Amino acid sequence: MSLIEGLRLALESLWVNKMRSSLTILGVVIGIAAVITVVAVGQGGQAVLMAELQKIGTNIFAIYVNWQEGEPLGKHDFTFQDIAVIKELVPEITYLAPTYYIPAVARGPKDKKPAQVIGTEADYAQVANVKVVRGRFLSQGTGTTRAVAVLDQALAGEIFGRLDPVGKRVTINNRPAQVIGLTKEESGFLGIQTSKRIYVPLNFAQDISGQRLIQQLEGMAANQEKISAAMAKAVKVLERRHNAKDRYKAISLEEQMKIAGKITGIITLIIGAVAGISLLVGGIGVMNIMLVSVTERTREIGIRLALGARRKDVLKQFLIEAVVLCLAGGLLGVVIGAGGSMLVARLAKWPPLISFGTVLIAFAFSVAIGIFFGLYPAGRAAKMNPIEALRQE
Repeated sequence: MSLIEGLRLALESLWVNKMRSSLTILGVVIGIAAVITVVAVGQGGQAVLMAELQKIGTNIFAIYVNWQEGEPLGKHDFTFQDIAVIKELVPEITYLAPTYYIPAVARGPKDKKPAQVIGTEADYAQVANVKVVRGRFLSQGTGTTRAVAVLDQALAGEIFGRLDPVGKRVTINNRPAQVIGLTKEESGFLGIQTSKRIYVPLNFAQDISGQRLIQQLEGMAANQEKISAAMAKAVKVLERRHNAKDRYKAISLEEQMKIAGKITGIITLIIGAVAGISLLVGGIGVMNIMLVSVTERTREIGIRLALGARRKDVLKQFLIEAVVLCLAGGLLGVVIGAGGSMLVARLAKWPPLISFGTVLIAFAFSVAIGIFFGLYPAGRAAKMNPIEALRQE
């Protein structure tokens, strides 16, 4: 029996039992759709990670204190003098800013909203690519104790309404400050809107929190080629100044993105594997229905064998039926998975990546499931004794 003839017989048999065939492939459809959705969304997330890195820059880095358990807090904290010395001794660093992140509540004439306060200095605008659309950013002339603030547009709109906030007063955790500028509202990591931000001088942020703390130093190297040297030299300067070996660590934004990408990949793999279990369940469903079909068609099998059909032809016919069932489920699963991934990606605000390789693998799995779970029922059909089969009613 040729492959084309086998396909024709398989399609005729499946068409006769349309409802049963449709219900049989549901498990395969759900499994393939789930895997396609998870993989497409995961790959889309990784692509956005790389795009985010390119947008911000591959020459951005951060230095933080590698605090050890048992050490007193504040023993190796950064100082303003550290920043000045690093800028002087490490020419590979173009910009370097202290940062202190604290949660706060901002109150304006219209409303009050939760916000993230970033205590920093002028260089932060270059490091974090902050775009000022009105007024100005913090500058070296701002002073260490002046109560001034730069708001992002989203926060300004919520707490000031239609009023122009520049020159007016905002209250941050009950501490008044004068608004000197507005920054462009931008989506954060993976297209998710970041917390509403307020940029203030570092010392003012410390006054708000009541702690004299610099959480980390964030900097920009002259270019990507110099970032490793910049980080290494800055760490050595800090170790010498504080007489503290291995207490300061530097990491580039590119390294952080790669770590995030690996985590995303692992999560995608785990969820994809869980979704793949439904494929096995679908395969078991196909095997059960094929066994029922073999039992129902015992007399037909006996007649074919009695008329000279070879056992391998019977095996091939039932195996093709199982593969066709799974392929149909795979095709429908790919379509549903593509739609599902687009929906999830739209909600997450990043593009799904449905690669040709992913679709090819999905179809390959469908064929493999059809062969694996169809082999046993097909083997039972092929091994039937034609005389015993013809006795069945």
